[in-house]
Amino acid sequence: MSVLPVLLLAVPLIGCLAVLGMRRAAVLVGVLTTGITFAIAVAIAFAVDYTRPGTHLVTDAPWIPPLGIRFHLGVDGVSVPLVVLTALLCFLSMIYVARREGTPERPHSFVSLVLLTEVGMLGTFTALDLLLFFVFFEVVLVPMYALIAGWGGAGRGPAARQFILYTLLGSGVLLVGLLVIYGHTSTLDMVELAGRDGAGMSRAVQVIAFVLVAGGLAVKVPMWPLHTWLPDAHSEAPTVGSVLLAGVLLKMGTYGLVRIAVPVLPEGALAVAPFLGAFGVIGIVYAALACLAQRDLKRLIAFSSVGHMGFVLLGIATLTPAGMNAALFANIAHGLITGLLFFLAGGMAERFGSTDMDRIGGGTLAVTPRLSVLLIIAAVASFGLPGLAGFWGEMLAMLAAFDPAAGLNRPLYLVFMVVAGLGALLTAAYFLVMLRRVVQGTSPRRQGVLDVTPVEYLAWAPLVVLVFVVGLWPGLVLVPTVDAVRFYLGGL
Repeated sequence: MSVLPVLLLAVPLIGCLAVLGMRRAAVLVGVLTTGITFAIAVAIAFAVDYTRPGTHLVTDAPWIPPLGIRFHLGVDGVSVPLVVLTALLCFLSMIYVARREGTPERPHSFVSLVLLTEVGMLGTFTALDLLLFFVFFEVVLVPMYALIAGWGGAGRGPAARQFILYTLLGSGVLLVGLLVIYGHTSTLDMVELAGRDGAGMSRAVQVIAFVLVAGGLAVKVPMWPLHTWLPDAHSEAPTVGSVLLAGVLLKMGTYGLVRIAVPVLPEGALAVAPFLGAFGVIGIVYAALACLAQRDLKRLIAFSSVGHMGFVLLGIATLTPAGMNAALFANIAHGLITGLLFFLAGGMAERFGSTDMDRIGGGTLAVTPRLSVLLIIAAVASFGLPGLAGFWGEMLAMLAAFDPAAGLNRPLYLVFMVVAGLGALLTAAYFLVMLRRVVQGTSPRRQGVLDVTPVEYLAWAPLVVLVFVVGLWPGLVLVPTVDAVRFYLGGL
């Protein structure tokens, strides 16, 4: 029985409750709480033996004994990188909020909601019981809805309602799928279910359950054509909300596919994987074309997330160790890069009064050179420049599509690879167009525009460093996941 997973959830939960009665010290408590949580996440990362497949640091206690439901927590090579990413982005978000000019209205409520969101995200990545996973999966929705509705932009009301309605609908479908699994296996234990390799469920049942589970998770990814809630939610959310939404919440869907749907329902995965791949590559091209038509910087970054998660879906759809590792790597890279992009978009909005690229007017390199250079780094990383974090996930996903798992249609996957490659070229095109419109050109006269402040450096520099480190040393992310992925694909 390990105490570390419990502490990982207990610290932000205690902080969430503590700041409700505060006014002036709420942000400071938020910084301290997320900092301690990040330290616990790092301790967990170093405590796990990644060469030994299976779960580590397990906590298992009765929760609802009559139904056999347990409070079952633990981590493995698949979940640890996401746990660390979540804790890091929450910590950096609190540092960003701590700026004198960045303190939101009703800071105690804002910080409390961010900490509650952190509890839900970390719980999702550490839960080892299907019902507990679902509970944490749902915990995230209400505070994120409140962050968008309470601190978002002018269109925050419709955006928040669209977010909650879409995600609740997906959650309902997911719950039905989980109940189908339970009805045919009489267990909700994710470890036991993964070890059974679908035993006790016929092929037809597995296909039905996979469609339900994957369909519910796909809303959160979001997979085309279930993505329509995302651009408005990102555009209207406060900067911290956008960072957490893109950096972590989208990963909850793909994590569920890798950790639950594929290992628990292997025959269902083989039947449905080509459709996941098709939707993924359509999303890549669609998102790139949509980005070329955008005028708003935040909407462009939001649509780009649909494309990047399309590469994650393509990797998962190959059902190969290379594809799964590519998907997990792309998850982490996208969280680092897109989190940074939304931080920078928030910085642009504060300085130039808008994220509309026409209103920003171009020429920011002359006015705010440091901010502009950071934007250039994040953009070229996002379109997959070799040596930066965005390169490996997309390249490995396309490489995996060249040789998918046995039982899948290889010519079809070769088409997926070619279409994904075209999408990668379009991705580079729209980011370069964005940089030309925002960074280059002649700047209109602007007086008193500040460049990056010391606190902003403190919040953004770790992401910039990690974008380079992960790009130059991909083993930092791949080493933890390799043996875990082989373990979960053992039944395929």
